[in-house]
Amino acid sequence: MGFQDTPEEWQVTASVTPFTGNKTSVRTDDVVMPDGSVHSRDYQVHPGSVAVLALDDEGRVLVLRQYRHPVRHKLWEIPAGLLDIPGENPLHAAQRELYEEAHVKAEDWRVLTDVYTTPGGCDEAVRIFLARDLSEAEGERFAVSEEEADMEEARVPLEDLARGVLAGDLHNNCLVVGVLSLTAALAGDGVDSLRPADAPWPARPFEA
Repeated sequence: MGFQDTPEEWQVTASVTPFTGNKTSVRTDDVVMPDGSVHSRDYQVHPGSVAVLALDDEGRVLVLRQYRHPVRHKLWEIPAGLLDIPGENPLHAAQRELYEEAHVKAEDWRVLTDVYTTPGGCDEAVRIFLARDLSEAEGERFAVSEEEADMEEARVPLEDLARGVLAGDLHNNCLVVGVLSLTAALAGDGVDSLRPADAPWPARPFEA
């Protein structure tokens, strides 16, 4: 296209990690600015995530309602999860999350969009997949715990979710981006124009 984000890395003169958590950490880098001055930048180091906009044959999206403590809300979301294993294939992770959170499998997978969730303060990259041709997964449901034990599940028409996003009623990043991206794809070149499920992802390189 010619109008696109480009990789670039400014010089870092020092770096420390004052906090390391179970899944993420906080890093402080001293970064050289274009004028030669050096300033500290604090940010969360994140392994990356995947999310799944699962669309059934009736044009409904599978959504989950889950409590999110940092924002003190129960949010409607699409299935999502961390890339727990370095270099993990994001498609495999997305298939796992759809199974674990909704006990659903899909036959048709495409990349819907790739985003940095909060690039000013976190290096998290998320790949959002479109999954179609849904069916119930085989075997017993995955045993959930903690916040996930209180999850609700629903299937909502895509158009209703888009209206909810624009009305300010739905706030989850992956749901908002996924719903609006699919709406744009359907209004444009169609789902067949989307990238294949194994498309390269420079933000989180993976093994085939």
